[in-house]
Amino acid sequence: MELNKIYCGDNCDLLGQLPKDCIDLVVTSPPYDDLRTYGGHTWDFYGVAWQLKRVLKLGGVIVWVVADATIKGSETGTSFRQALYFKEIGFNLHDTMIFEKDSFQKPNHNRYWACFEYMFVLSKGKPKTAYMISDRANSQSGKTVSSKTVRNADGSTSTRRPVVIAAFGKRKNIWAYSTGYGKGTTCKEAYQHPAMFPEQLATDHILSWSNPGDLVLDPFTGSGTTCKAAKELGRNFLGFEINPEYCKIAERRIAQEVLDFAS
Repeated sequence: MELNKIYCGDNCDLLGQLPKDCIDLVVTSPPYDDLRTYGGHTWDFYGVAWQLKRVLKLGGVIVWVVADATIKGSETGTSFRQALYFKEIGFNLHDTMIFEKDSFQKPNHNRYWACFEYMFVLSKGKPKTAYMISDRANSQSGKTVSSKTVRNADGSTSTRRPVVIAAFGKRKNIWAYSTGYGKGTTCKEAYQHPAMFPEQLATDHILSWSNPGDLVLDPFTGSGTTCKAAKELGRNFLGFEINPEYCKIAERRIAQEVLDFAS
């Protein structure tokens, strides 16, 4: 299968054409709980899960972005069942992250505004790549923390050396993004798809869990956000999408040249 292309078809069939242990990173948001019709297409969660286990390299990571519908006053819990199933077939649930949105659904009278989705970070063994983004400003930047005595597990004591607090610290695992138009969010063309996620979300996960030249897969490509971000970051990519109209949107976005504003 040729790299750096969008393939239109059933993702289980297309995944079956890939060799074992070939994918470094998956960043995707599958349809969940029939909240959208997506042209009437359906998909096989269990088939996709097993195929992803087969094609993912040891140390590879899946970022699975999902949420739950509320039906007859109760959330479905589909997201949790999916995460636990990945664990059952051998994945580690490396981190349960939150995608906080600045837009949200209007609730009924006895429920708070729904403004987030889960980002389950699943790994096949220990993640081989993990670059933690450090852009959380430290209020005490530059301050030296003096040495102090700490108690060890065995009851003995040891002294920590003084450290200087850096300007920025590692992020928390709740990531907030705007879901509107603009740089780092989503281009207007992508809004022809009913359920896109921000470009910066895909960018940040690709930076966190992969290296340049790695192969990034989105088996639910939609408008092509993951593939576009992978291309711009110097990764190879594969996109699988069953809806021909969405494939056309993704192909147009990926065909756009990456402009180098520094030159």
